[in-house]
Amino acid sequence: MLAVNLLLAGLLARAVYLLYYRLLISSLRHIPGPFISRLTRLPLTYHEYNANRRLYLHDLHKRYGPAVRIAPDEVSFATAEAAKQIYSIGGSGYEKTHFYDIFANFDGVKNMFSTIYKGEHAERRKRVADRFTKMYVMQPHIMAVVEEHVHAFVSRVGQLAAAKNSVNIYIYLHAFALDCITHYLFHPYGTHSIDGGEDMKKVEELCYYDSIRDRYTEVHFPRLHKFFDICARPFRERRGSQSGYVLNLVRETCAKSDPEESTVLYRYQTMKEDIPPLEIASEIMDQLVAGIETTGDALCFLLWHLSLPESAAIQERLRSELQQNTVTAIDDLRYLDAVVQEGLRVYGPAPMSFPRVVPNEGRVLEGYFVPAGTVVSCQAWTLHRFDTVTFPNPEAFIPERWLQEEGRLERNRLFFAFGAGGRGCIGKNLATLEMKVLLREIYSTYKTSVAPDMKGSMEISDQIVASRPKDQICLLSFEATEA
Repeated sequence: MLAVNLLLAGLLARAVYLLYYRLLISSLRHIPGPFISRLTRLPLTYHEYNANRRLYLHDLHKRYGPAVRIAPDEVSFATAEAAKQIYSIGGSGYEKTHFYDIFANFDGVKNMFSTIYKGEHAERRKRVADRFTKMYVMQPHIMAVVEEHVHAFVSRVGQLAAAKNSVNIYIYLHAFALDCITHYLFHPYGTHSIDGGEDMKKVEELCYYDSIRDRYTEVHFPRLHKFFDICARPFRERRGSQSGYVLNLVRETCAKSDPEESTVLYRYQTMKEDIPPLEIASEIMDQLVAGIETTGDALCFLLWHLSLPESAAIQERLRSELQQNTVTAIDDLRYLDAVVQEGLRVYGPAPMSFPRVVPNEGRVLEGYFVPAGTVVSCQAWTLHRFDTVTFPNPEAFIPERWLQEEGRLERNRLFFAFGAGGRGCIGKNLATLEMKVLLREIYSTYKTSVAPDMKGSMEISDQIVASRPKDQICLLSFEATEA
């Protein structure tokens, strides 16, 4: 009995000390935020499990300002300067947290995105950085591969539109994204999922899977998650990036010895450094999944918005530019670029927070001293909306804002669709190219509108770092136009 009393007394003393420290001593006590967030992260965890972290944090920033204490040891920021310090200072900003461990593949094999430390990440990125530069992806033979899949998409949509009034572009845009990224990574062994068949099963496995609660359990309760995963594994089919179709595709393809020389896989296989085969497979898997989410979801939201009645003038201006400049280089189509930029601002495919750890000795962010070990982050959703001087009427879709010279520097500083610094999205140039080429082909040929039978919700549904349409269906009508 004495031992139990001593244990209870010890727990009570610890609880009292934690409350005293978090309320009265912690260096974070001066940072505004909900009172309960000073004591516990339970409100934040609740919103994470209910796929509402993004909107919860955005509402807190609107209420408390550019710096908000969202948990006893976590702070969210919403300014360009804070984003620069956290993600870009010294080239790569602060170190990542162990949140990123969940993005390892093949039962814990690290990749570029899951790597915690900057030095190791830099070495991993250096291996294939040249394969993702803008100059590289704009080469004619790379453009030709993207255009091949664009033509396949438009042809398929044309066939379906001729047969009925609506086409579910959600699934076909993700098929397009999968075909593009797999051929970029390991041509000639990429998928042809737009044509259907077995490859379409890979799209379905990757896209139609809600993993957010499972992922957050892995983040907050890793041992419990591992226990339940081991127990449940014999009785459930793995889906998402760990599905059988996708794992087999990557494993089998990475074992091939003759990918085309321009591919990412060829670069990994021919390096002087001896990279374990499973590590190569983990890197390829990481880039494959990111390539689908970035392009597929962003294009789906963008095409849907352009098809709304209120976007008729935007669509017409875009079509006019495309039809009047048929031989103009893709990057010289200014309004097309503005439409893509605004699409990525309003419907960024990765609108969530990217946590980092404050380095030794602490740092000053937005006028507050933040001690070492504190988790800090920015989220694209808020960076693209909080500063209403830089982005007036931030909820409105206004491509013309990107054509204005005034405020260009600040807009670019706040643009966070692909992250920032040396650890930003390595595939952003390829993703942007795919989006532009597809939009050029569609709106040079068709007028799109939301189909009469479209009943699904296009509300943004959060995943662990990405987002997608809530009901994962987007029915559009395609009407051929005269050039």
